[in-house]
Amino acid sequence: MAGGLPHPLLFMTELNNMLGTHIPNHVLYTWAAMGILFICGSLVYRKLSLVPGGIQNLFEIIIGGLEDFVVTNIGEGGRKVFPFMCTLFVFILTMNLMGLIPGCDAPTANVNTNAAMAVCVFLYYNWIGIKTHGAGYIKHFMGPVPYLIPLMLPIELVSHLARPLSLTLRLFGNIRGEEIVLILLFVLAPVVSTLPMYFLFTLAKVIQAFIFFMLTMIYLKGSLEHAH
Repeated sequence: MAGGLPHPLLFMTELNNMLGTHIPNHVLYTWAAMGILFICGSLVYRKLSLVPGGIQNLFEIIIGGLEDFVVTNIGEGGRKVFPFMCTLFVFILTMNLMGLIPGCDAPTANVNTNAAMAVCVFLYYNWIGIKTHGAGYIKHFMGPVPYLIPLMLPIELVSHLARPLSLTLRLFGNIRGEEIVLILLFVLAPVVSTLPMYFLFTLAKVIQAFIFFMLTMIYLKGSLEHAH
């Protein structure tokens, strides 16, 4: 649901009809988001300048600000995992904002898209933990003292396994909920009620992308730290 339109999937539905394919709409919109980022990246790369301007300046502000935030919270070790987190943030933000374009739908309003990203986060931060600490990474799941291992190990395992589910449902619920509200507002008072909400929901979609980014950073910080 996007832009308060009764048929938000029109573009990709029509594309499927034209091509005679049955590719899920959220997959097509995800590819579209990837294409947008590839184009933007190419434009920035071709016109790199020591004095940034235009789109380069925008990207440097976003990336520089996020990198400073990560280093402040994780330390210098955060720089090696920053590319993954930054890519995730920009990708999610692009997909979120697509939902505000009339005729489009946010891929993050589909639980499958979010589940795929959440699983990637889960696998990545555990891989970083194993790479950093080796077999000692298991100590993160055992608690501070040996006699608590029978209690802490199952609790920690359940807690970590629940993280992908939490990431998935939080993003899905917020993005889908916002688009449903836009639909309802458009039905009740077309344009008049919908336009002001665009500004509010644009901010909300940025915040949701940042929350996903921040939770990923917290998980990575935990995997990089020594177990206590």
